Amino acid sequence: MTSAFDEIRVGQQLDGPRFAVTRETIREFCDASLDYNPLHLDDSYMKGSFGKTGFGGIIMHGMTNFGLITRMLTDWLYARGGVHRRLETRWRAPVRPGDTISYRRTVLESRASRSKPGVGLLRSRTEALNQHGVVVMSMEGWGMFGRRPAA
Repeated sequence: MTSAFDEIRVGQQLDGPRFAVTRETIREFCDASLDYNPLHLDDSYMKGSFGKTGFGGIIMHGMTNFGLITRMLTDWLYARGGVHRRLETRWRAPVRPGDTISYRRTVLESRASRSKPGVGLLRSRTEALNQHGVVVMSMEGWGMFGRRPAA
């Protein structure tokens, strides 16, 4: 009998949902996270020199992309009997109102655990890209199959 883990192949890709960034979605995340940093709310503040970078206007919270990527991974893994175990994230470029972000996951490695019999491990990279194909965030992570943690 084969499992969902046995059907996963290195190089396999999964496209995630698209997310249209608006001033409203940015404000909603401010309200949900209680993060009212002027980076996300005040165009005048952001038109100046923020640190060494002039952004020219407000930007989306990086954690919005993190949440959307995590949801994509959880929805895909959990439906196949897996859970994600470790995530390493890099924010690469700012996201602004008017951008549309899409998500793409690629399987990098699939193998049996060396220390846990009956457990399969999956390493993948997920990228968030804007409408111009620019990677704005990347995440590498591990999924585990065959042994779900206790609820």
